[in-house]
Amino acid sequence: MRIFRFLFVLFLMCNSNFAIADDNKMQNKIAKNLRCLICQGQSVYDSDSEFAISVKLVIQNKLSEGLTEEQIYELLIKKYGDWISYNPKFRGNTYFLWLLPLLIFLFGGAIIFRKVIRIEK
Repeated sequence: MRIFRFLFVLFLMCNSNFAIADDNKMQNKIAKNLRCLICQGQSVYDSDSEFAISVKLVIQNKLSEGLTEEQIYELLIKKYGDWISYNPKFRGNTYFLWLLPLLIFLFGGAIIFRKVIRIEK
């Protein structure tokens, strides 16, 4: 009977360690996909600012409450706007953000095409 109890306690300890590791992986994944609003060019994961630390704590608390990754993103986007996310969703107010690289590419291609046509003539 003692062996059974020992194995049961050992099983519970291993399961809790795996759950904690999964939460840490999820927390790091979410933090890497969020932009630090204080530091330029750094993710929340890489930053050590007070803002990044508070967002990491919010992520950790929301994961422990049982929220999903998408729910946490929606919560933070609702609070801080689309700018906090490195992968903003395609919405009416983000058309410009998504289409700007394509427009720059097409405009640059047209300029290069005109220059090449002039050189050949």
